[in-house]
Parts: sequence; C-alpha cells; structure tokens
Amino acid sequence: MISRLLSHDLPRNRVLAVLLIIIAAGLLLAPFLFPGAKALGVASKIAVFILLVASYDLLLGYTGIVSFAHTMFFGLGAYGVAIASTRLGASWSSVAIGLGGSLAISLALSLVIGLFSLRVKAIFFAMITLAVASAFQTLASQMSEFTGGEDGLSFKVPEVLTSGFTLSETPFLGASLDGRLITYYGIVFVVALAFFALLRIVNSPFGRVLQAIRENDFRAEAIGYRTVVYRTLSNVLAAGFATLAGALLALSLRYNGPDTSLSFEIMLDILLVVVIGGMGTMYGAVLGSAIFLIAQNYLQELLKLAATAVGGVPVVSLLLSPDRWLLWLGVLFILSIYYFPAGIVGKLRAVRR
Repeated sequence: MISRLLSHDLPRNRVLAVLLIIIAAGLLLAPFLFPGAKALGVASKIAVFILLVASYDLLLGYTGIVSFAHTMFFGLGAYGVAIASTRLGASWSSVAIGLGGSLAISLALSLVIGLFSLRVKAIFFAMITLAVASAFQTLASQMSEFTGGEDGLSFKVPEVLTSGFTLSETPFLGASLDGRLITYYGIVFVVALAFFALLRIVNSPFGRVLQAIRENDFRAEAIGYRTVVYRTLSNVLAAGFATLAGALLALSLRYNGPDTSLSFEIMLDILLVVVIGGMGTMYGAVLGSAIFLIAQNYLQELLKLAATAVGGVPVVSLLLSPDRWLLWLGVLFILSIYYFPAGIVGKLRAVRR
C-alpha cells in the first residue's frame, strides 16, 4: 500500500525513511507540538516550499533544465488569488477564479517559453527565463492599480479560514481550533496530494524519458523521442505546480507582494534547497525545505542563546552574535555541499548501495 502510494519510489535507506517520517509527523502535529503563530507560519511555509522545490526539481533534477522563471509562476498563483479576493470579495468562488485564471496564464506562458526558448541550450535558455522573470517582477511592481505595487495586496479569505471561525471554544492540546488551523491542514493536504502526483509523474514512462533527456538528449532524440515536446511538457507541469504553491502561500499569509513571491532571493533559496536536498530526488525537496526554513527562522535565536552562554569570551561571543546568523547559515550550506555533493538524499542512498 505504501509502496503504491509512493509510486514504488521508496526511500531505500533507513535513515532517510526515519527523517521523512519525522518531517511528515512534525508537519501533521505542528499546531499541537509547537503552539504559536510563528511556528504555524514556519510549518505552513515548509509545506508550500516542499511543493515549490519539488516542482522545480522536475525541471532541474529530472529534465536537466535550468530556469530562473520559476518564481514568476509562483507569483502568478499568489497574485491570482490576491487580486481575485480583493476585487470579488472573500469567497470560495473568488479563490477558485483566482487560481483558475492564474493556472491558465501560467500554462500559456510556460508553453510559449517552452516552444520558443527550449530549442536553445543551457545558459541561453537560463538567460531568457531570467529576463522574462525580471520583466514580470517589474510589471507587477508598476501595475499598482491591480497588484498594489510595492506595497502588495492584503485581502480577506472565506470565513471558514479566518481566526474568527471556531470549531470549539476550548483549545485542544494548546492549539486553538479555529479557521487558521483549517487553513494549515488544508495546505498540508493539498501539498501531500500534489507531492504524490509529482512522484507518480517522475516514476512514469514520461518521467523516464525526462531522465533520459537529462542524461543524453542527443541519444534520446536519436531513438525517436521529440525532446522539445517532452521538455515543454515538463516546463508546463512544473509551472502548474508552482502556481498552485503560490496560491497556497497567499491563502496562508492573506497577503502578497513582489518581495513575497517574485523576488530573485526566493529563486536562489529554491536552488539552494534543491542542491542541499539532492537533485533528481523528490524526497530531497522534503528534507531540504525543512532544514533550510528551520535554519532560516530559528538559527538567529539559537545563536542568541549560544552568545549568552559564552558571554565572557570576547571573540567567541562576537562570532556567535545573532547579527552573524547569515554568516553561519552560509557556512552550514558550504559544509553541506562539500560533504554531500549529491545532496543529503543522494548521499544516504549511496551509503545504502
């Protein structure tokens, strides 16, 4: 049953299986294990990032396509829900219209980019996608009448997703049973379904062809596969899942702006997570997203505790200052890439073999 659910793509390593179970259990029990708005927000972002990174890994890890336009599709999903909810009001029909419209635009854009740009190779395609993403970010910042400009859009969600909607006045295990809890579990449920769908795609005959193109596109073309068609389909699928992730982020935050979903820093974060978790492994998106976002949100607090503990040592306390958290985050990433060149999942599976 589990093997079928995972499309027969099992972890193939006990340590990896345990880590995945811990992350899954942590996401399912996060509202009760770590009560508080910040912990729930971090858990929601981890879930969204798992889907976003997994969709990008379909491009980079399985097809060998380097694209910098992934945040554009991510932002389209977020802006679609935000604009529709702002213009049409807080209702499920607004969410559906926003998501449906953004999906249609994303699929059309990804198809055009694929057909016109995937005929060029490597760095040229990457530069084209970077130019398109930059143009879209500039457009979103300047069309303030629709997008809110640099300030972004704050919007209302359906009543059942608000904190004012309560299932019970009595908290359960320290967590309020309100609309925010419903929103969180809705996000986790949708991400789980989408992740299993991506697992099925990469382990299907279609996914095998994508991997063949990644390894040697000339050989794949020689044996009869239209590589441009398969690359374009991969681009379209990845864009669709990224758009869905953007819509989930907007529903979680009740806000969207250029820096929230379109910034180039998010694209760099996606690349880092893919490399740390392991390219060409959907499970790498799960591990990488959890490690990256936990470090990004809690490393500063850990450094503050460490600096307090060694307050009498001048140089050490200066190095462990919370203001140096980006330095230590960079050190951790360098060490992880040095010791896990194939990513955490790749290293664990290599040990198993």
